[in-house]
This record gives sequence, structure tokens and C-alpha cells, in this order.
Amino acid sequence: THTHTHTPTPTHTQHKHTHTRRVPTRPGVHNTNQKLAKMSEEIKTFTREEVGKHSNEGDMWVIIDGQVFDISDFVDAHPGGRLVLAQEAGKDVTKKYGLFHGPDVMRKYKPRLLVGYIQDSKAAKSALRAARPDAKEAQAKYENKRDKAISMTLNSMFGPAPKPDMSVLVRTNPFGQLVPYGDPAWYQTLNSPYYKETHVLWRKKCRAWMDEHVTPNVQKWNENYGPGENGYREVLTKMYKDSIMPACVGAPWPKQFVDVQGPPGFDAFHELIFIDEMSRCGSGGVTWGFLGGITIGLPPVIHFGSEELKRRVVPGCLNGKKIICLCITEPWAGSDVAGLQTTAKKSKCGKYYIVNGSKKWITNGIWADYYTVAVRTGGPGGKGISLLLIERDMEGVSTRHMKCMGVWASGTTYINFEDVKVPVENLIGKENKGWNYVMYNFNHERWGLIVQTLRFARVCYEEAFKYASKRKTFGKPLIKHQSIRMKLAEMIRKIESAQCWLESITYQLTTMKKKESNMKLGGAIALLKTHASKTFEFCAREAAQIFGGAAYTRGGVGAKVEALYRDVRAYAIPGGSEEIMMDFGSREAVKKFERFSRM
Repeated sequence: THTHTHTPTPTHTQHKHTHTRRVPTRPGVHNTNQKLAKMSEEIKTFTREEVGKHSNEGDMWVIIDGQVFDISDFVDAHPGGRLVLAQEAGKDVTKKYGLFHGPDVMRKYKPRLLVGYIQDSKAAKSALRAARPDAKEAQAKYENKRDKAISMTLNSMFGPAPKPDMSVLVRTNPFGQLVPYGDPAWYQTLNSPYYKETHVLWRKKCRAWMDEHVTPNVQKWNENYGPGENGYREVLTKMYKDSIMPACVGAPWPKQFVDVQGPPGFDAFHELIFIDEMSRCGSGGVTWGFLGGITIGLPPVIHFGSEELKRRVVPGCLNGKKIICLCITEPWAGSDVAGLQTTAKKSKCGKYYIVNGSKKWITNGIWADYYTVAVRTGGPGGKGISLLLIERDMEGVSTRHMKCMGVWASGTTYINFEDVKVPVENLIGKENKGWNYVMYNFNHERWGLIVQTLRFARVCYEEAFKYASKRKTFGKPLIKHQSIRMKLAEMIRKIESAQCWLESITYQLTTMKKKESNMKLGGAIALLKTHASKTFEFCAREAAQIFGGAAYTRGGVGAKVEALYRDVRAYAIPGGSEEIMMDFGSREAVKKFERFSRM
């Protein structure tokens, strides 16, 4: 609970005007619950007039979003200087605070500086609910009451919602922060033929989980180039226990490898929601830290590995105890996969492959336990490529962390293989069939990148919209300037058009078998990947222009936009560069035309 009893320092005076509200208890609850309620810290509330009296040297309070903070001992440590805070003491500084600080500042200092709440404010009511012994039930009751009120309002405006098909969504209640276009259309009461009630519940679960376990750590993980020596294992393990992690390898839910249940009817739209909600954290590095290795490194093992290899590798990767990554790109071979030079030659005894070569820009490689490695076992070109599972503890494997322009927290790695003895049992599928296996998962990889890219574009837009609504220039909010609204409008039309294409393709993925979708959707997915990355780049640039200097500074209110601007190239190049994707997409169109014209 966010409840704090303020103990005055010697420089403070005792305040008799404090209004103390004890946590309410339900009639008839057991003595145990009554004791819990009594043990809960008391919620202190104040009027604005009472806060206004704390505006003197050594006794300074401020109000932010209905919360009351004692900044008396903090003013000297304030990066902006003592005077900036001193002149705001006793006042509501919500608007000014929001202009210069991101949520990380509140998370860091709130536990130490919070002394209470403004009477009858939303913050006070929320704190009271959270402090109750039945906090979860109280919050659920509040949300149900709120949702019913929203439904009644919508019904009074438009009449009862039609229900042509109970399996699809019609006029659902709004979800999220409700910045217009800050979330996909179906979050904001628009009807959708794609999503069902199971997707609504899954969305709520994913957002709550990411908001609690991921988003608060983003800035720290970015600045530290990851969460530490063990990578993301601790968080991944928690994600697995909460029945979310297995979604990363797509539909169907991999129930043969895990002992947790997924949402009912798990499909590509559930996976889309999972990736999209994770990407709301606003960091390509953190998103790749969780998903960049396993989503492309594990599917080849699942689809083509031997039963023994699956049994040994897959469960540990899905439950978060092990990390796997895909190793294709080399210093001299990126989008040109067929040009890779890492070799794997059979030993004289025939029991091992001897691997020599290097892999570069490998996501998660620095923490990985397993490497799904594309190697040359035959002649030149794609027909001479195989996939091997190489393990970190094999002699001759060495890794070096690479510092890049963006995606800092993803564990980008340079890997050397020097005379590594790999048992032939670690061959994935058949020898010289690796090209087919790599191509098999490319659509899924690029589709996942598209989901991330569009959410990052949306984050840039959302952050810019909120900032433009608060920041004033020439006597009026930024958003009242036509030039700023034009920037926002351009972002909206690009994001929403790409989102519609994404959902259309996702629907195809749910209604086609893998072979059919790979054949029919490869070109469209390649073109959409380029459309998405160009949209992301545009939104990052325009958002930075709206923020001005705030988006040129690491940290602060423009932190997400500054970081995402650096991540743009990581989405325009990996998984197939924009140039390669455009050419591939157009060539696929020509092939289809030639094929259909002969029919």
C-alpha cells in the first residue's frame, strides 16, 4: 500500500490539522482481518489550504496528482536547484512536474517523500482501497462499478449495443489511458471482428503484468545494458509461473513442453497482444531482452529437432531457466543468408561437427545457454546450410558484448566458434536443409517485429500527444498550434493504416496452415515490415520535434522518445533490411501475377 506516517525531523513542527482516516473493514470479518486492518498504516489526508501552510524554509510540501509530498529534506538534492522547488512550496505542482519528469522519478522518490493525500481526491480513494484487507476484492468491485457506469453511459448515448455474433467484440468498455489512438482501436470502444472475450481478459492480464514487472525497470536496464549477469532469467521464470511466457513461440500453446495453461483458444491474436503489451514499455532493448532470442532461436528446435533434443532443450527455455538465441548474421553476411561462411566439418570419427567461424549482432548471445547456429556443411549457397544446436559450455565458444546505437538492454553479442566439437545428435533436422528451416520461421519473426515496431510508433505518438497537451508556448498549449496537430495527425494516419494491415494478416495466420501462410503471406509481411519501420522512424522524429530538447536528453519526461529514436535502425535493418524487404515483396507480387495469368 502507498501509505506513510510522516515523522517530523527536528526542523519540522508537529501538525495538528492532519485528518486521519482508518482503513474501513466489513461487518462480520474475522478477528484476523480486523487485526490486519489495524496493523495497516493510517491514511492521512489534508485540505489544500492545510498544505499551503507548509511553504517555509525547512517545512515545504507540494501536491502532485492528489498526493502530498514533504520535500523539506529534498530541496538541496534537486537537480534543478533549490530555488525551483522553494518557490513552489505549498502549491499543486502537478502540471509543472509532468512537464519535466518521467514516471521513474515518482517510483524512486514516492516511498520516501509521500506524507498523505488531498481529501476526497482520486489518489486518496485509491490508497484507501489498496490499504483494505480485502484490497483485491475492493479494487475489483470498483472496476466493475466503473465498467457498468461506462456501459450505461454508452447505452444512453447510442442505445443498446447490437450483438450480431457473440464470438466477436461489439462496443467493449475502453481500456488503457484513453489517449485517442494511443492504443489500437478495439481498446477504445470500437467494434472488431478479430477479438473475443478471451482476448480482452488476456490483454488485461498482460498489461498488469508488464506494468508491474517490466516497465518500472526499463530505464535501469537500458542504462546498465541489461539486468545483470544472469540476463532476464529471474523475470522470465516469473513470467512462466504466471502462465504468460509460452506465448512467445506462437500458436498453438506448446502444452507438450509446459505445465501451465494458456488462455482459452490461444491463437495469433493472443500472441499479438502479448508482444504489443510488452512493447508498451517503450524499449526495443528490453523487449528484445525477453523475446529477441527465444522467438527465433527456439522454433527451429520445436519444429525440426529430434525428440531427444526437444526434451532436453525446449522446456528449460520456455520456463525461463535457460536462454536460447539464433546465430545467422556474420560480419560478412546479413540479409544475404546464403552467403554465410561459418563451417561445420565432420570429425574423422563421424561423431562430431567441428565448427569454426564468427557470428555478429546476435541478440541475447551474451547470456545464452544455447545457440541455434546456421553453418555451412555443404557447397555454396542455401543448399549447403545446416542448423546446429551449440551449447555455451562447449570448448571453443567465446562471446563478447557489443555496444550499439540502440537496443542497449538486448545483450547484442559477437560470438566466436573455434574448433568447437558439436555432437552430431545436436544437428537440427537434416544436414544441408538448414536454409528451409530458417525460411520456415522468417514470416513469424518479421510479423513479431512488425507488432513491436507499430507499438513503438504508437508510444512515440502517445508520449508526444500527452506532452503537447501540457506544454505551453506563446501563451497556449502546444497542441493548440496547428503545426503540432498536423504532426500528430500524420502519425495517427500512418499508425492506424499499418495496424489495420497487421490485423488483417494476423487473421490470415489464424485461418491458414503454416505451409499456406508461408507461401501466401511472405511478400505482404515483408512489405508491411518496411511500412512499419518507416512509420516508426517518422513517429520517432516527429515526437522528438514536439518534445524539443526534452527528447534530446537521456532520462526525464522525453526519455521514451529519446531511447526509441536510437532503436529505429534496429527495426529497419534486422530481420531483413527495408531495401531487401521492398524488393522481396515486389518480386513476390510479380510471381503471383505470372502464376495467375497462366490460369
